[in-house]
Amino acid sequence: MTSWIVTNLWLIPAVPLASSLLILTFANSRRRTGAALAIVGQVVALALAVMAFLPTLAEPGWRAFHNFTWFTFGEHALRIGWILDPLTAAMMMMITFVGLWIFVFSTGYMAGDKNFTRFFAYLSFFSAAMLGVVIANSLLLLFVCWELVGLASYLLIGFWIHKPSAAAAAKKAFITTRIGDIGLFLGVLWLYGGSGTLLFYDDGNGCLERAGLLALGTSATFVALLIFSGAVGKSGQFPLHVWLPDAMEGPTPVSALIHAATMVAAGVFLVARVYPLFSLGAIDGVTPSLTVVVWIGVITALMAALIALAQADIKRILAYSTVSQLGLMMVSLGVGGVAAGIMHLLAHGFFKALLFLGSGSVIHGCHHEQDIRKMGGLRRLMPVTFLTYAIGMMTLSGVPLFFSGAWTKEEILHATAHWPRSFVPHYLMMAGVVLTALYMTRQMIYVFFGNRREASEHAHESPSVMTVPLILLAVCSIVLSVVVTPAWPWLHDYLNGEPAHFAIGQLIQPMLFVSLALVAAGIGLGVLLYRNAGERDPLARAQPVLFRFLENKMWLDELYGKTVLAWSATLSRASDWMDRYVWDGLVRGVAGVGQFFGILSANFDEHGINAGVDDSATGTRGLGRFMSAWHSGQIQTYLGVVAVGMLALLILYAWLA
Repeated sequence: MTSWIVTNLWLIPAVPLASSLLILTFANSRRRTGAALAIVGQVVALALAVMAFLPTLAEPGWRAFHNFTWFTFGEHALRIGWILDPLTAAMMMMITFVGLWIFVFSTGYMAGDKNFTRFFAYLSFFSAAMLGVVIANSLLLLFVCWELVGLASYLLIGFWIHKPSAAAAAKKAFITTRIGDIGLFLGVLWLYGGSGTLLFYDDGNGCLERAGLLALGTSATFVALLIFSGAVGKSGQFPLHVWLPDAMEGPTPVSALIHAATMVAAGVFLVARVYPLFSLGAIDGVTPSLTVVVWIGVITALMAALIALAQADIKRILAYSTVSQLGLMMVSLGVGGVAAGIMHLLAHGFFKALLFLGSGSVIHGCHHEQDIRKMGGLRRLMPVTFLTYAIGMMTLSGVPLFFSGAWTKEEILHATAHWPRSFVPHYLMMAGVVLTALYMTRQMIYVFFGNRREASEHAHESPSVMTVPLILLAVCSIVLSVVVTPAWPWLHDYLNGEPAHFAIGQLIQPMLFVSLALVAAGIGLGVLLYRNAGERDPLARAQPVLFRFLENKMWLDELYGKTVLAWSATLSRASDWMDRYVWDGLVRGVAGVGQFFGILSANFDEHGINAGVDDSATGTRGLGRFMSAWHSGQIQTYLGVVAVGMLALLILYAWLA
């Protein structure tokens, strides 16, 4: 069974891909069939993922792969394959499980949409593409699936194409992530040129194994940074984060899928997958490429957390929260806490999907209102949504003991505290924990507490098809904490390839009290500021300039508009002018010269060469006719000529004598 699942690992992404293709063959009238195919495909993918997960429990650090030749060119063979290891298995479990409940939730949320069937086809396609990224043992195969993820995100973000804002957001996401992908593509080419292979593992000859890494030498840093640029785009890191909040223009299940289980996880996963490349030549766990990862993550985490404080759209707050958490994960990877970063990624997949689906339930109950300032008092009207959302909020905020997010954040803070380069990231991430608790408390108070506002007057609880996924994801967010605590760090050991161990004495650590103090400070400050908040934000009253700065997303979009986009437009206009008046004129000039010489050549040929040849031919022909007249074959004519000739000679002789 183990060898079978390794060889046939491709079936896991192939099943939802097949579901997507089958769904596209149905008209919108076959709505139930389309949804059923998508859900069944995800269930089968989950079952196969469980089968793949089991062999990885056999021994610490278990790894198997299957490589084969894709095609040959000349004397070279291009090989690809798939890999099964703890990182792959854990990611597949999270993607298929969380994706399944997002699919189920969508049957209720999208029930009234006229393109219901097409929506599920796109969801299945998205799931298939992300699973392809996860199983790839070749950077080329990963890159192909990576681009399919980008295509799927474009289709889903712009699903409501009749909305100009959705169409613009889809284009923005597609173009912005392509900027990072150009760097990734260059990294792929450089890696292949340096190591001669794009296989990650190949019996000691892969690009992440000793032979491949040594072949790269000092160029490994530049290759790693190019690959990281792709991760920056997909995982919404500064400065390419601007697409991710606008992705909220898609349906809420899309936001849950993109921001929790699939697309944004791809960048963090990529850095974790090629971590041997980033850590090559590390001194005390520090390399130039990892240092870049740390500081990009720090900037992203703090910037997004601050912006979230001033947002009013319930989904945009969660979007900036995702950006911030992804920054935190990057910091963890950069300081060497790979297991901690992946643990938080997995936990984030559960609780962020819960929060996004919870926001979808709120939006559905409030008749598609998304402004938190128009809500209020929903805890009594939507009790299931409130309770599950509160669990998601506490998990994201890092409330200790019972919520998985608390333990994974503590693990990250522990990793940053031991980074030898600087303690600054550690303290800044502690500030990020406070900010996260603050903006999530603000959101909870505005949405679920206080007096009812206009959007809450006729709010109602969502149907069970939407609340059951919320309950299950909330339970998972709590249950997952069992395997991530210091008392039984099973997931940490599993990802690190170490034997699992129990250490009850490690449950209470100094960092636990630090985390508790940070979260308490954030929640307490949030309650203090927003307990009596009206539609005008207290921070806007206290610090209007700062609030406006944060509300407008630090004017980064405007800055890009005035710089990058303006320069691009200027270069485009200059290119157009050059094309019209320089290159086109040059081409026309060359064409004119060619035409002139063509006419000159034609005239010379027609009136010179051709005329001379024609006249010579005419003269020769005339001479020939004249001469032929003397060759009549009549003897008397010839004798007459001889007589005339003799007479002429006699006359000449007589005259000369």
